[in-house]
Amino acid sequence: MTAPPPDPDPRRTPGLEEGGGVQPGDTPPDSAQTSGVSHREPEQSKGMAVGWLVAIVVGVLVVAGFLIAYVVIFNAG
Repeated sequence: MTAPPPDPDPRRTPGLEEGGGVQPGDTPPDSAQTSGVSHREPEQSKGMAVGWLVAIVVGVLVVAGFLIAYVVIFNAG
């Protein structure tokens, strides 16, 4: 046995206009959809946020240090 398709057959759905639209004020037919979340998202700890901020700042400083070293080394010679 196969499962029915998630959307109703437009040829057998009352109230649909040509092309699948509905009249103003009509409720469109039921179809499968996903809305909302099924559970609350866990809150991120403050320590984790500070850790990411520190990691990003360190990364930026390392890249800036390499760029400065590159400019100093290759412009000196």
